[in-house]
Amino acid sequence: MATALFAPDTRRPMVLVAQMVLVAAAYYGSARLGLLREVLVDGAVITPLWLPTGVALSALLYMGLRVWPGIAVGALLSIATISNTLTKPGVTIAAGNTLAPVCAFLLLRRVGFRPELDRLRDGVNLVFLGAMAAMLVSASIGCGTLAATGQLPLRDFWPVWAAWWTGDVTGVLVATPVLLVLRKARLPRATDRWLEASALAVAAVVVTLLATRNSIPLLFLVFPLLIWAALRFQLPGSAPCACLVSVFAVLAATEYSGPFRHRSLYEATANVAVFSGSVALTALLLAAIVTEQQNIRSKIELACVELADLVEQLAPGQMDILPPAGDEPG
Repeated sequence: MATALFAPDTRRPMVLVAQMVLVAAAYYGSARLGLLREVLVDGAVITPLWLPTGVALSALLYMGLRVWPGIAVGALLSIATISNTLTKPGVTIAAGNTLAPVCAFLLLRRVGFRPELDRLRDGVNLVFLGAMAAMLVSASIGCGTLAATGQLPLRDFWPVWAAWWTGDVTGVLVATPVLLVLRKARLPRATDRWLEASALAVAAVVVTLLATRNSIPLLFLVFPLLIWAALRFQLPGSAPCACLVSVFAVLAATEYSGPFRHRSLYEATANVAVFSGSVALTALLLAAIVTEQQNIRSKIELACVELADLVEQLAPGQMDILPPAGDEPG
């Protein structure tokens, strides 16, 4: 199956320019959404869920490495929005924000990643290479630039670095699977499990609101929901649920409501980052395991059918006289 990860290079200039403009607009738009819930950690602007990293990686997986200038333009516009101007440190930070998803793409391509996420190894690679490893680049360049220019005291370097890194990692784990699912979106069919899907959607909203808006610690309630979505609907069900849970958790944390009430800014940010990462990991890896098992079962059934056809061709009529499975000749 052809995937965007290995898509051939497009030589038509107008198509390439349109793709770059689309990527830049998507990056900037998702950045504006993230900045609606920005927080200040030791003087640095941090978001617990930085969606542009997931948007950028998805764009590279869809359209290839050639669209990286669109990511760079979107990153520059985002930095200019935060600081109301574009300085040399801002350009350096934008370069780090561009280089991180590019590194993620190159690492995933190196290990043979498939955007379908239908194998456990693909889920593991996205988590540990595409998110955790590659996002070290943006966090290190960003915090290093702020420290070198005196905007970030050295004593505050590691708390800001940790918050920056977790925000980028969570953005990849939450946004990328959802955008990859959209690649296979189709019109609904009459044979689809409408009743169960509707029940899952309602349960996702109700359970998430209960877990993130209740002062009693009930965040664990979302995990049975994610298991249900992954087992029955695989990635198309678990990825949107994980995204919904993470967004609601970020809203609750930045408003200091629910389980995040009476928490300090650093505690709330750290808790929501760890929680969102755990939610994304559960949804992604479990869905990948279920999908891989279903694909293996389908291949085994197909091999059995092909083997039966081969036996019938080699010995016509012999299949009819064989005793049923489990019966012994008298």
